[in-house]
Amino acid sequence: MRLWIFLLLCLPIATASAQGDIHRCMGANGIPVFTDRVCSDVNASPLLPPASTSSAPASPIQAQPPPVLCASDMAHLKQAVVDAFADRNPNRLAGLMLWNGDGQQAVVADIRVFSQLMARPLIGVTVEGEAASDDNTGDPSSNDAPAHGEALLVQTESDDGSGAAEQTRFDVIHHSGCLWLHPHN
Repeated sequence: MRLWIFLLLCLPIATASAQGDIHRCMGANGIPVFTDRVCSDVNASPLLPPASTSSAPASPIQAQPPPVLCASDMAHLKQAVVDAFADRNPNRLAGLMLWNGDGQQAVVADIRVFSQLMARPLIGVTVEGEAASDDNTGDPSSNDAPAHGEALLVQTESDDGSGAAEQTRFDVIHHSGCLWLHPHN
């Protein structure tokens, strides 16, 4: 009886620690989804397969790496941002972000900002930095640092109705062979 009481008391602790994670999922429509719930709860599948508990060797099919779901160069990253705006989908834009080290509240706040940004018409997306001048994506071996000051500048119409343009800057970060965005602070 004491064991059951102990287990019931431990259940909220385990649940609370599991709820603090941000899960990267792929929605049924192929758009990345970020959620604090398990991917299956939002009709999505995890981007990373669960760790295998089997000690049996992997078959040749399982040994293949998962498909790359990130931008390999600046042109693809820029097009992915344009596509996210075309769909007016803040989760799609969030899928281009490197969230390492960001807490759940910061991620949710950024996605809300993306929603507000996408409510305005997109004027253009330009590249700033070394990639803009020579189309070089920098050193892909560098980790978690903006490469040579590269950034994407997203220009939208101002929300004050004046027709003026506003600019939002996203640093470009090279990590694990991919280009990621990070909001400029």
